Amino acid sequence: MPQLNPRPWFAILMFTWLVFLTVIPAKILQHYFPNEQIDSAPMFSEPDTWLWPWL
Repeated sequence: MPQLNPRPWFAILMFTWLVFLTVIPAKILQHYFPNEQIDSAPMFSEPDTWLWPWL
């Protein structure tokens, strides 16, 4: 039964993971994302004090 021989399947598995871990991330990182967020200074305003009518 040749399907039980692990030698060729292990090599295919290792080659596949080699491709997944080296080639594909490099191709994904080469893409240019034009809609990147720009960090801006947060605009905080002083909160208004609450004026209690009964004081």
